[in-house]
Amino acid sequence: GLPAALPALPLELTVLYNSLLFTVGASDSVIKGEAEGIRQGLLRVLEACGTCGQDLGTEELWQKVLQEVTVEELQAPLHCLGALQAAWWLAANRLGSVAGLFQLLSPAEDLGRAHSSEGQNKLLSVIKAWQVPPEGASLPLAQSAKDLKEILCTATAFLQGLQELEAGNFPTALSLLQEAAGGFCSKKILAQIYICLGCCAQRMGKPQTALQHLKWALQVDLQCLPALSHVAAVYHELGETDAEMQALTLLYEALGKNPPAATSSSPCFLMQTELLVHTPLLTSLLRHHHPSEVKYLLAQRCLQDGRVADAVEHYLDFLSLLQEGLQQQVPLDGSSVLPRIPEVFLEAASALEQAGRHQDAITVCEEVIRRTTDLIPRGLRVEERLAQPECPLPGAGLAGGLLSQKKESLCCLVWRAAGYLHQGWAWAKLGKSKEAVTQFSRECLEDAVFRCFCLPVTEYLQAEVEVLQKIRLLSLIGRGTQFLELGRHKEALLDFQHSLQISPDDPAAASYLVQALWKLNRKQEAAALWQKFSQGSCGEDGQQQEQGRVLPLYLVSCLEQAMFPHSEPLARSIQDYLGGAAQDISS
Repeated sequence: GLPAALPALPLELTVLYNSLLFTVGASDSVIKGEAEGIRQGLLRVLEACGTCGQDLGTEELWQKVLQEVTVEELQAPLHCLGALQAAWWLAANRLGSVAGLFQLLSPAEDLGRAHSSEGQNKLLSVIKAWQVPPEGASLPLAQSAKDLKEILCTATAFLQGLQELEAGNFPTALSLLQEAAGGFCSKKILAQIYICLGCCAQRMGKPQTALQHLKWALQVDLQCLPALSHVAAVYHELGETDAEMQALTLLYEALGKNPPAATSSSPCFLMQTELLVHTPLLTSLLRHHHPSEVKYLLAQRCLQDGRVADAVEHYLDFLSLLQEGLQQQVPLDGSSVLPRIPEVFLEAASALEQAGRHQDAITVCEEVIRRTTDLIPRGLRVEERLAQPECPLPGAGLAGGLLSQKKESLCCLVWRAAGYLHQGWAWAKLGKSKEAVTQFSRECLEDAVFRCFCLPVTEYLQAEVEVLQKIRLLSLIGRGTQFLELGRHKEALLDFQHSLQISPDDPAAASYLVQALWKLNRKQEAAALWQKFSQGSCGEDGQQQEQGRVLPLYLVSCLEQAMFPHSEPLARSIQDYLGGAAQDISS
């Protein structure tokens, strides 16, 4: 409440500088908002000089103070306060404001040298050009202006490196991040910078360089577990499955034994780099995976790589984690690597099938069927007019909500149909053809329900519809094969014909249709179809189309089981038949 007086202002501004630093250091959290104390301090300076600036914004206030206040004793404390103001603006990503402030703080000749430096970032050059004022012995600072300048340089390089990385300017990002790595920071921040360098190198197509940076991150900070996640991702990209599995296993063990905790930073500094740099990209790159997510990744990678026994073990471990309340472990912001839970169950069923545990697979699928049945409405109807418009219109939110409900219902229908499909193949492997036919037929009823209640499908639902059609195709093939086992060749023929109607270029459906005709002694038709398919109208085209589609992992084993296993014997029989027929004609 005392009026501002010039003789007391150096002490007053120094106390303000120190108190703001202590407040920041005590909170140990990222800086947000405006530094109102700095604004009040500047107004006190103007008041002591006989002027005011209540109506000015903070940037205009700084400009007025630095241009009009020439008292020598105030220059050093104002410069220190200016560096603190730059920290606040840097934390708010106001880089233009930071550049403008340091241009005011630096003499013209220093700025001229900074601008003439080639290959240097302009903002970094302006900050480096700032001459730190000498620290008075009678007014000690809680953190020296020189140290604060170094931290500002590091934070600026780090922040701009992240911006360039997000923008896809990788060489510039690499240069800025390397500048930050050589700056003034704690081990925790250095490890984070190495992670960003690794991600940048990976996106530049340099996986070995990426691995080197990520290993440095772990050497600097053993608690930097996100580095292990990125190491696993790089090895996955390289196709080095053993190394990827090892990284994921180490990550899972580390998460279980010692949950990630903040690494202690240097205790000497109240203002630190970690308080100034916080962007969505950095948060994403440093996200800690939860043990359940890592366990799922292990299971998924094993299943993809054909390590069936390991996949089963990991999937069962994951399912046991569900009993412990998975929703408490997995973030709800969409950043989790986990798919929808029914898909995980179906992947587990696929692994169990491949491991020969068919009864267990049937049980797991029954759980999926039971839980999704009540979620599927009796009439599932998808209308073209419910598609999201490009521009918001009255009622668009309601239409989007209805379409989202339709999508969810359709997903449930897909999962239940996949459960029936897996059960059908499991019963077939157990030699129970009648039970297999029953389950395959239930899936066929799913498609009938879908076709009865679906109008033209929007692009928003196209992926689910394609998966459902693929399940329908595999179920018809599966049921047809079981009809063949039961000697019901005419019914098998109908299923294979329907399969080709769904997918005219499917090689398995075509081969099974030829076999069914052959078994019905309709050898001339079988031979004609075989010739047509073997000329390339089916076969290769179908396989190429299949490779172009990305099937859910839980359907891959069903696709393999539906492949025709008797191609060569059937081809020899038809060739012998055609050869005999040609001899009869010639004679």
